[in-house]
Amino acid sequence: MKDKRILYVSSEVVPYLPETEISSMSFEAPRLVNQQGGQIRIFMPRYGNINERRHQLHEVIRLSGINLVINDLDMPLIIKVASIPKERIQVYFIDNDEYFKRKATLTDEDGQLFSDNDERAIFFAKGVIETVKKLNWSPDVIHVHGWLASLLPVYLKEYYKDEPLFSESKIVTSVYNQSFNNTLNKDMVNKIKFDNINEDAIKAIEEPSYVNLMKIAVDYSDALIIGSENIPGDLEAYLKASDKPILEYKNRDEFGEAYTTFFNNTVLS
Repeated sequence: MKDKRILYVSSEVVPYLPETEISSMSFEAPRLVNQQGGQIRIFMPRYGNINERRHQLHEVIRLSGINLVINDLDMPLIIKVASIPKERIQVYFIDNDEYFKRKATLTDEDGQLFSDNDERAIFFAKGVIETVKKLNWSPDVIHVHGWLASLLPVYLKEYYKDEPLFSESKIVTSVYNQSFNNTLNKDMVNKIKFDNINEDAIKAIEEPSYVNLMKIAVDYSDALIIGSENIPGDLEAYLKASDKPILEYKNRDEFGEAYTTFFNNTVLS
């Protein structure tokens, strides 16, 4: 993986949020590539329950200050950055007071999904892409983790399809068992249509369930990784039917070698 550029886009990353399969792998995978001499960038949302002082987040003025249009509203984009101690790895945080100031991640104190998670997902996808454009950093691979990041593949291949910076980038999506019950806001599909994204491309999220969100990510990815030992059966069947390269689930001991081989011999070949 030496000298390869890998962009990691995740809903959660250790040490900024508690350890889960997603947050752990969103740290372990970049660390592995970093140790092999690859170039990495990590993006995640700046949730309000992340302790900015403890983790030494600071705003990057030159990257902040643009507005993203979400459902016909201008939403200011703020970019913050921090370094993971001892790893020489920088993490970029997508921030906006309306979407990410609350002291929680994806659900309220009663475990209910926030009603604007659909807009937060759109803002996160567009915010990452616009920031990478400002960095003028063309990734060889874009690796997506977590359902809040699941719109990134469709936005890259539809909304940003004429952006030369990403013309050679391969998209890999890791699919986990970390899902949610019920659905996101049913108006989500119309908010995405507002960005002139092909209606057929997002038909599945007329019912914005976890499985349907991930199906859209699968459709617009070049390769897939099964990140949990068990994932929903209909989603697993959808992956297998996609005819796209798939790295089957590997535990932490097996992961490093399998991941490197998959990227070098399949994704980047």
